[in-house]
Amino acid sequence: MTGIDDVARAAGVSTATVSRALSGRGRISDATRVRVRAAAADLGYVVSSAASTLATGRTANIGVVVPLLDRWFFSNVLDGIASVLAAHGYDITLYSMGDDPVQRDRVLDVSLRRGRVDGLIVLSLDLADDELDRLLGLELPIVGLGATSARLPVLRVDDSAVARVATEHLLSLGHRRIAHIGFSRAGDPGFDIPSLRRAGFAAAMTDAGIPDPRFAAADFTIEDGHRAAADLLGGPDRPSAIFAASDEMAFGALFAARERGLDVPGDLSVIGVDGHEMSGFFGLTTVAQFPHAQGERAGEAIRRLVEAGAAPADTALPFDLVVRSSTAAPSHTADRAGDAEARPVGSKA
Repeated sequence: MTGIDDVARAAGVSTATVSRALSGRGRISDATRVRVRAAAADLGYVVSSAASTLATGRTANIGVVVPLLDRWFFSNVLDGIASVLAAHGYDITLYSMGDDPVQRDRVLDVSLRRGRVDGLIVLSLDLADDELDRLLGLELPIVGLGATSARLPVLRVDDSAVARVATEHLLSLGHRRIAHIGFSRAGDPGFDIPSLRRAGFAAAMTDAGIPDPRFAAADFTIEDGHRAAADLLGGPDRPSAIFAASDEMAFGALFAARERGLDVPGDLSVIGVDGHEMSGFFGLTTVAQFPHAQGERAGEAIRRLVEAGAAPADTALPFDLVVRSSTAAPSHTADRAGDAEARPVGSKA
């Protein structure tokens, strides 16, 4: 059976250097690391996880806590995380925390306490104070990505600014009857992403002299976006534009418009958020937030935090307005008449 001594002889280095090269930890030249890993690959040598843990006190494993596993956004974030961590010799363990309180308690009080991970990435989780206490009580390096608490070190997009960009794009085209499809809680939105997007929408509309804009609640799926849009479009005073808080809800709005024989963008403009891989196919105007790149940033941040204790200095994540064929100036006289009353708006936050 091939051992670390065999790899060391083949690469012409010490066993300690082999250990550093294969673990990704410690100072070593790139040329030496490449040579050692090539020798290990040729000999079919794989580091024993148990032996590595005993030697270094680390598991070479990062936990990722997610609210959902079946959404496009999260799968792209996870792929970005994996692409970075795998290149540095880390495995990933996923922990799903849905709405079931029993399952959430099991993750926090059992699974995460087994000592199987060196650090955690927490994705867009809405955590109660007692849950945060238990999470922080693990005393593990933690990086939040779009997390919903100021108590976590977090990489995040400015979701209020995202909503402003989307809304101001529609306003700049001349729309005034703009409805928002999304979700929010009562009171201060805090770090709740859907609520921040609704707050940004409302602020942009108020700044344009349009108080109390229309809102329809939906659960960030195509199906619920379709339902919410159908309700909005079936009323007597249908909007000339819809800002959906996700691309998937925007897809549902496009389907609802088509079912009613409405032309997009002639009768209805639609804009979403995410930069979904299908948004180009549907001609959807969107505010892209690059989930794969977000995952890469999170993977690199937790690696640096685990290995060097270095928290990310820059926590702001980029976004960009991508204009396609689903938005245009309104054809309705009432909306055009409102142009003179609106203050100029831009397309960037």
